[in-house]
Amino acid sequence: MAITVGQAAPDFKLFNTEKKEISLSDYKGKNLVILFFPLAFTGVCTAELCNIRDNYNIYTSLNAEVVGISIDSLFSLGKFKAEQSYNFDLLSDFNKTTAEAYDSLYKTFGFGMIGVTMRSAFVIDKNGTIQYAEILEDAGKQPNYDAIKACLEGLN
Repeated sequence: MAITVGQAAPDFKLFNTEKKEISLSDYKGKNLVILFFPLAFTGVCTAELCNIRDNYNIYTSLNAEVVGISIDSLFSLGKFKAEQSYNFDLLSDFNKTTAEAYDSLYKTFGFGMIGVTMRSAFVIDKNGTIQYAEILEDAGKQPNYDAIKACLEGLN
């Protein structure tokens, strides 16, 4: 099922790198940017998340929190987060249920991998409604950060 702007964001319960269960309801009353990314430690994913890390104050100034989600284990994500000093949660969707709910799974990926998280970005408002959705077919591209910021500005 395709994700569309205006619909209620699919709920999720995933573990972060500190082994704490995080759910969409934890962000009720806050704007949330969800970034699905294919795989930890890869070049484009690292560049994407470093961009967020380096500009995190922009997102917080727009009353938003950010989470990154991939199919990597919480242990791999913990190492990735520590190496890159990410200042936001990385969540493990190892069972692929959240990526599937957000229509963000590649059917096939490089090296014969099946069911890898698609690079995608969602802005969810304080009421849990999707206000921005960008799902990229090309894993080599990054989300449109300016459009994400513009969406967040419009929510404040």
